[in-house]
This record gives sequence, C-alpha cells and structure tokens, in this order.
Amino acid sequence: MASEQLTEYERKRLQNIKRNDEVFASLKILSKASDLSAAGKRQKVETKSYKVSPQKKVKSETPVVIRRSLRTRGMPPDSKGLTDHFAHSDNKNSKSFSLEESSFPDVSGPISFKDAYADRSESGSDRSLIDAILSVAKQHHGGLIEEKADRVLDIEKKPRVAVCVKPECDENLSEKCDLGSLVKDFDGSKACKDEFSGKHDACSSDLMKGVVKTEKSEHGSHVDLGSLTLKPNNIARLMPGKILIVKFFPSNDMRMIMAGNKYGNVGFWNLNPMQEGEDGIYLYRTHTGPMSGIVVQQSCLSKIFTSCYDGFIRLMDVEKEVFDLVHSSEYSIYSLSQNPNNVNTLYFSEGQGGLNIWDVRTKKSTTECRVHEARINTIDFNSQNLSIMASSSSDGTACLWDLRRMHTHKPEPLKIVSHKKAVHAAYFSPSGKYLATTSYDDNVGILSGVNFEDTSMIHHNNQTGRWLSSFRAAWGWDDSYVFIGNMRRGVDVISPALRITIKTLESPHMSAIPYRFHAHPYEVGMLAGATSGGQVYVWTSSQESAEEQ
Repeated sequence: MASEQLTEYERKRLQNIKRNDEVFASLKILSKASDLSAAGKRQKVETKSYKVSPQKKVKSETPVVIRRSLRTRGMPPDSKGLTDHFAHSDNKNSKSFSLEESSFPDVSGPISFKDAYADRSESGSDRSLIDAILSVAKQHHGGLIEEKADRVLDIEKKPRVAVCVKPECDENLSEKCDLGSLVKDFDGSKACKDEFSGKHDACSSDLMKGVVKTEKSEHGSHVDLGSLTLKPNNIARLMPGKILIVKFFPSNDMRMIMAGNKYGNVGFWNLNPMQEGEDGIYLYRTHTGPMSGIVVQQSCLSKIFTSCYDGFIRLMDVEKEVFDLVHSSEYSIYSLSQNPNNVNTLYFSEGQGGLNIWDVRTKKSTTECRVHEARINTIDFNSQNLSIMASSSSDGTACLWDLRRMHTHKPEPLKIVSHKKAVHAAYFSPSGKYLATTSYDDNVGILSGVNFEDTSMIHHNNQTGRWLSSFRAAWGWDDSYVFIGNMRRGVDVISPALRITIKTLESPHMSAIPYRFHAHPYEVGMLAGATSGGQVYVWTSSQESAEEQ
C-alpha cells in the first residue's frame, strides 16, 4: 500500500539509495572509515602533575532569592554611593590567581607549612618532603670539611680560574628603556658600608694591585651532548601558571627540583621519592605575586630563601616547618642572590635599579644604593673572586662590580656591557673565566679575557612574545656550553669558543617551549628546563642511566 502511493520519482530515489548502500557494503568503506578515525585520534600521554582536589559544593537549604533592581520594584534609587571602605581600598597586591583568593594564608607574618601547603588529596601530606630535606641537611651539617674536600675534587668537573678585573667603563651607552614605575630614591638613604673591608685575601689583594693570576683549565667538555635524552618519566607539571624560577636542590644525595611561578607558589619535585606510589610533587602558597628568586643557604640546606614581586623575602625553615618573613618592602624585589663567602648576607634588587645588601642576623641593611637606571634582573658572583659581582638590568646594560669599592651615591662599575634592549641575565661560567649575557636585542654576549675585555655577540632569536617569559642563557657543567631555549620547542647549545650554536636538543615529548634552565651543580648531564604551563623537563645523560642499570 505504501509503495503504491509513492510517485515514480520517489521510487527511483529509493532504488538509488539501496543500490548505493550495496556498493558501500561491498567496498567496506564505512568500516575502513571508522578504523581510520579511531587510529587518527591522538592518545594523551599521562605525565606527573600536581593535583588539587575539588571541593564539593554543599547544597544550601535556604531558598534562592532572585535579585531585582530598585527600578523594577518601584522604589527610588539609593544615592549613598560606594562605601568609604570600598572607595579607599588599596589594590596594590590585587592579582589574578587560578586558585581562590580565600585559600591564601595571611602573608603579613610567618606562614606555617600546614597553612601554605596545597593539599592535593584527602591523604596528601608534605611529610616525605620534610624528612627528605632534613635527612640531606643532617648529612651536610657537621661535615663542612668533607663538603669542602668534595668541592676541591669537583674542580675536575668544573675547571676554575682566578680572575682579576681592571676598572673599565663604556661611556657610549645604548638607549635606555622607559622606567615606567616609581623609582626608589637610594641616594642619601643609608650609609654605604664596606662589607669586605679588612677581609682581603691573596687574590683580592692582587686585583687591587693589578696583578693577575691564572690557572690552567681544560677546554674540552665532560659531557656528550648526544647522550642527553628526555624520558617521559622525567616530565612533570609542577604547578599552575608560568614558571619564573627553576633550580636544582644543591646536593648530590638528592635529585630535587625547586620552582616558583607567577602566582607566588613554591613547588618541589623529588625525582626519587622516598615512598612508592608518590609522585614527589609538593606545592606551597607563600607569596602573592610573581616569584623572583630561590636561594638555598649553603651552610644549612634546610633553610631556603624566596623572594617575590610583592616586596617580601621569606625563609623556608624546614626544621621549624614555617615560612618566616625576613624582609618586607614597599617596592618590588626582582632578583635574589647570596654570596657563597657570606651566608649571613642576602643581595637583592629593590625598586628600579636599587641594590640592597641585607644582614640576616641583624635584620638590617648594610648597603643600599642605586646601581642601574631600571630594574635589576639577575645578580651573580664570580666563583674564584667572590668580591666581583655581575648584574643585568632592563636599562640595556650588564655591569661588573667590585663590592669593596661600592659607594652610596654613585658606585662605579668595573665593566659595562651595553645592549640595545633590556638585558635579562648575566651569569658567570663555572670557572669564572667567562660571562654570558642575554638580551632582548637578539644577542647572547660572551665576555672573556683576563679582565673581561673581549666581548663577542652571538645572534639568537630572543623574541618570546607576551605569553612566555624571557630567555635566559644558562651555563652547563663547565665552560664548554651555554643552554638557551628557542621558539621551536628546542634547546639551543651555544659554544663560547666557536661563537655559534652547535646543537639543538629536541624531543617528541616536549609539548611546550622551555625558557628557564639550570644545570645540576653536582651531576654532570642533568639539565632542567621550565615552561609557561608549569611543566619541568629534566634531561639526563644516557651514559649515566646505563651505569645505574
């Protein structure tokens, strides 16, 4: 009956559909298409990551009240305006966080580990991290003589040379960047004290007299670049957001990564957790702004200093399980460092171009002066002459300083390296013979010579855009290589001797661009790189892995 009611055109259409279905069935096109679609789907590689347990929303028993405006209710408008408390609220530290603001503890004083720890599960605990750090610190404490002996033996890994620098100044400075924010007035604020007066060693005296001492060092590298590999189990998402600081814990008894992100979080990743089933990732909320520095006190590994753009410096005391407030400033702190020769002193940049030397014991500033026209991005010390300090600044310069000749009003640098744009990093090589600078003008500068008089500029694309932090070239385990990221998800290896990029480390496991690096100070062939998505990549030497097996 139904087929008799169809028109000739409809019957013809049904016949064509039936014939096409038979053709498709004979060719097995539909089954092949489904197989191809299933094979084309990308399988997600599961990596280690921090986990924040979602809080279940408790259903409210109170009825939902629908908000209605005064106009719809026929009432006159309220002419009182904003409250005085809202109108005069200070938005200095207002930031945008991925975590809820209510979850952050009070930052005006000490913060306990319990309050700062980001509990990732109901049974989550940071006890394993605390026990691991205390165990390493206990082995280190009381064995400083053995540690010094290890450093002497480590000369084979890190060739060292005594470097003395003559005063030199370049008057032809490049164009300066816009200062933008408020500049702190350091002139006349405090008397500049000479911290190193009366404490000159033999090498320091030679520098003052212009006498140069040089030791022989090997030019060959102790690591095979071809043996550096990135394994999936050495990849982890350590924290949310952009990582600004990444460092290895300075111990040969534990492989652990320390990192800080733009939200003020401090993360730890123990690559060899003490208990099975743990991922070794721990996250603390200690600051309210971008992190600018992480420093482990060499005399006591259980004490870790952290700094932030919010103007706070905290001391992570693992024994007391608290983050103590060491220093508070109304100006941002952009970099933090510690002279290995004086563990009771912190060096940090404050405001636009200010250098502050802080005594941890007296909780007072011993030296406070302005050394740059814009913010200081890095502070580093020469390994063989700890009185020589290098600083990089957004004013387009990197400078070498003699800490014994610092003055309050206008310190005179020993050497000025000028770039056309901001200089984001200036680091000494492990031996102290070279200085590597990284600038946004697409150059990596290499300073060499007895007095760092030889300057070479190596072209490298340092344009990272707005979503990535700036590239910072980092030295490896000796003076042979400098590591820096590129925009193709790789790591460029620059040879200071050849003045070119000789190799690029690449891996299919890299899903983001690494831009901050750090080489393990005691394990040759172990390199860490951080990304803007909170990931950390750890390259290891395949030769070392074979020896462990």
